[in-house]
Order: sequence, then structure tokens, then C-alpha cells
Amino acid sequence: MAQNAEIRYLTPPTVDVKKKKYCRFKKSGIRYIDYKDAEFLKKFLNEQGKILPRRITGTSLKFQRRIAQAVKRARHLALLPYVTDMMK
Repeated sequence: MAQNAEIRYLTPPTVDVKKKKYCRFKKSGIRYIDYKDAEFLKKFLNEQGKILPRRITGTSLKFQRRIAQAVKRARHLALLPYVTDMMK
């Protein structure tokens, strides 16, 4: 009955290879995060304007705190919005 016990797939199974997350600031040697550069800070915000967490961006704790401070300063100066519907 089940002599040929091969498992056949319609599409080949994919194996997810997780890329190692890295801190782009340590890799690039960036020491200062400029709060006046709104386009750069938008990379660390989602569509609603919330700050993305470290587990998603891969940023180290030291630079995550600096990003949060820079985003808050930019929001205070109205360079970035506090809340938005679709920012990107």
C-alpha cells in the first residue's frame, strides 16, 4: 500500500535563514545622532510615528536611547509629528 513513502511538495520547502542583526551606528562609527535630520530619524519610526523597538531595528541600547531622545527633540521643534495616519 504505502511502499513508496516519499513526501512530495508542490513548491520546494523554504528554510528561513535569519540574518544577524547589527547596530548600524557601531558599524558605521556614528557617534552623534542629529535631531535636526528628520529624514534620517524617520527610518526609526513606523507609519503612525511611533519609535521602532530595538528588537526590530537591531540598534544597541546606547544608541536606541539616543535615537529616542533625538526623536523627542525633533517632535518638540515640530520637525517630526507626534501622531500621524500614514507618514511613509
